[in-house]
Amino acid sequence: MRKSAFFLTLALVSGAFTGSALADENAELVIEGETLVTKTAAPAHLKDNLDEIYSGWKFRSSETQALQLDDFDNPAFVFIDSAMDMYQQVEGSAEKSCQSCHENVEDFKGLRTKMPRVVDGKVQTMEDQINKCRTEQMGAEALKYSGGEMTGLVALIGLQSRGMPMSVKIDGDAKPFWEKGKEIYYTRHGQLDMSCASCHEDNYGNSIRADHLSQGQLNGFPTYRLKNAKLNAVHSRLFGCIRDVRAEPYKVGSDEFRALELYVSSRGNGLSVETPSVRN
Repeated sequence: MRKSAFFLTLALVSGAFTGSALADENAELVIEGETLVTKTAAPAHLKDNLDEIYSGWKFRSSETQALQLDDFDNPAFVFIDSAMDMYQQVEGSAEKSCQSCHENVEDFKGLRTKMPRVVDGKVQTMEDQINKCRTEQMGAEALKYSGGEMTGLVALIGLQSRGMPMSVKIDGDAKPFWEKGKEIYYTRHGQLDMSCASCHEDNYGNSIRADHLSQGQLNGFPTYRLKNAKLNAVHSRLFGCIRDVRAEPYKVGSDEFRALELYVSSRGNGLSVETPSVRN
């Protein structure tokens, strides 16, 4: 028996995993009068693996779900407000702010749905775009890839696309990177000999200890986690998942995590952008 199968079987026998319905299968995510898509048909490239895809919001308790229904209750907006201040702050040798070039942050509407994307032969994330603008246009220092300031700006920009469907490109120049990300997703890692799919494809909807396993969708990132009371970046979450199966994680910002982000983001094509979401 493979190690992962052993551990999953042991967990089922001991009761760590329990068959469970979604937190509230009929609940709707409605924000400011707009109903967001939290359940839809799986994109074509997933048809052999999944019939439907679900937002992580569907797997949370009703109390956690409620925090996302109203921006005044959503704790992520403390960080959004701080990011807006930073967006307007003049920095660097060019004495510019983000707003100097992008007067209205609303102009970024639609960008989040397409990210990450391949530009000049490399996977470009939102973090890359922000640092490129800072260093090349503002003459300012690059921000730490998954640091608090960066994650706040990523969330602020992502918020402008909230409610729009994820539509990450996977063909053309993106295909070899997407294929690499897919390979990583299905590769077993670490002492527990588990892949991303072991939890998020084979066991979503089940519970392990206090965690209700979701499909691991990225349409809500950056996401506020009650666990650590802050906004969490995509690569930080990927790092944590690989660490939790007792493997050596790739570096935040690495080519491997970029490819994995591209692949996992494409698994959510059709779900609404929820940035900033609230999760456990």
